[in-house]
Amino acid sequence: MSKLPKPIGPYSVYREAGNLVFVSGQIPIDVETGEIVSDTIEGQATQVMENIQLILEEIGVDFNAIVKTTCFLQDLEHFNTFNKIYGSYFKEKTPARSAFQVAKLPKGALLEVEFIVSK
Repeated sequence: MSKLPKPIGPYSVYREAGNLVFVSGQIPIDVETGEIVSDTIEGQATQVMENIQLILEEIGVDFNAIVKTTCFLQDLEHFNTFNKIYGSYFKEKTPARSAFQVAKLPKGALLEVEFIVSK
């Protein structure tokens, strides 16, 4: 049984295409309950990054294999706090990245992160 967060719609957590892996946006859901954890940006950002780590482990890589992320924040006022938590997961290489403020995210999440891995 997979330890990955279950999709909340008709999509795959990730798809491989050659040496690239495209990972769907990850929101801060508890992998066991499927519910949003925390109501703070700190708690939610940590959960998203921990969920990303689970996906990377299943794929057989680490954070250094991520080549591109797209980050969606409900409020760019959280940008600096998010950056501190996000950045702490990248030890050697940081990926190319885009970040946007969006009006609303699934399940009322404060952020969502999608990414591409090179194997």
